[in-house]
Amino acid sequence: MLYETPFFPIFVHSVICKSKTKTRLTRGFVKEDDQEEIPMVPPRAYLPSDVPNYVTRAGMDALLAERDALLKERDNLDNTSEKERRIAANHIHARMKLLDERIAGAKLMLPVQPAPSEIRFGAMVTIRLAATGEKQTVQIVGVDEADAAQGKISFISPLAKALINKKAGDTAVLKLPREERVFEILGIP
Repeated sequence: MLYETPFFPIFVHSVICKSKTKTRLTRGFVKEDDQEEIPMVPPRAYLPSDVPNYVTRAGMDALLAERDALLKERDNLDNTSEKERRIAANHIHARMKLLDERIAGAKLMLPVQPAPSEIRFGAMVTIRLAATGEKQTVQIVGVDEADAAQGKISFISPLAKALINKKAGDTAVLKLPREERVFEILGIP
């Protein structure tokens, strides 16, 4: 029977696709071994499309160092298996594309001299949580350089937004869904 051949569904798919207003390319007669693996690259740190990509000097240096490391990785790919080399090269290319877009949109924010009395992007701020008395020093940085473990918070984070434009001695209120946390600003070293 015609309907029992393994090619019938592919043939029907090809005919249906060509009968629509747009012709689609079918992949019915492509060998599985010839398929390129689509690289799965995690997105970079979230940055809303309408927000400038502010970076500190250290943040820009880190982005450029990451780019250099990717170029070096690409240049040193193992040539023993052509297929594995192509897959690795595609993955590096995808990561490089995301990184290049981030670098192209970066706006370097140099520290203002003398240091302003108000909290700005790049500032180091010592704060104390009013409820517990716990002290912490944080720096407001770009999204790619944010690392809570190192005390670096993104300028688009709720805490940074609560701190910006405040002065030493002010309080900043971080509104959370179930509570408000009050921070005392001890200093801008």
